[in-house]
Amino acid sequence: MRLFDTHAHYDSHAFDGDRVELLSTMPEQGVELILNPGCDLETSKMAVSLAEQFPFVYAAVGFHPSDCGGYNDELEQQLRQMAAHPKVKAIGEIGLDYYWKDNPPHDFQQEVFHRQLCLAEELHLPVIVHDREAHHDCLEVVRQHPNVKGVYHCYSGSLEDAKTLVKLGWRLSFTGVITFKNARKSLEIIEWLPMERIMIETDSPYLTPEPFRGKRNDSGKVHLVAETIARVKGLTVEEVASVTMENGMKFFGIEG
Repeated sequence: MRLFDTHAHYDSHAFDGDRVELLSTMPEQGVELILNPGCDLETSKMAVSLAEQFPFVYAAVGFHPSDCGGYNDELEQQLRQMAAHPKVKAIGEIGLDYYWKDNPPHDFQQEVFHRQLCLAEELHLPVIVHDREAHHDCLEVVRQHPNVKGVYHCYSGSLEDAKTLVKLGWRLSFTGVITFKNARKSLEIIEWLPMERIMIETDSPYLTPEPFRGKRNDSGKVHLVAETIARVKGLTVEEVASVTMENGMKFFGIEG
């Protein structure tokens, strides 16, 4: 079984004690590809560094809405320079997050989101979108950039919005959250969603799937996401792994 964890934060301090050792085990666990997105300048730099260190790791660079407070022209230029690296495959993780009250103001988050979508269009790169408690505004911003294609990571929106995103040519990605007992809405969306629009991820070290919930997550558990999708779609886990691998490679422009 060949698995692609399309969203994992190995730049996180949660991995400081065993990052290299853990990543080194992934190929033997069937995880053939990992995409590490940045959330600010430093984590983006680390994502690129890890991609240089491990042939199966790729990077995205960007400013997460919770970390975008200082975004300016200088930082955008540094993102542009990092994005020229051959192993940087997307702009991300970007988007809107209205959940945390101490995040930057909503209008500033939207401005930074717009700017990074413009950067992605300029550089002909896809985007990785974070949308938390901002479904309407996030979709409205996305609609204003019809030439940019992306993926909503850890999708938490409605079936109606999922249908709109599919019409716009976007993909949806799912985490270990779909293994939780309260995941009925997500499973209904997966049941409807065409397989060619689905990607899988861990969002490590967060959102650990059952039966390991509460422990640190890592890419070795992404097969549990694939297994849940397989049950919903009436497919084998090998089929889900194969299709989502192909989807991820096509989306991020990774060959062979």
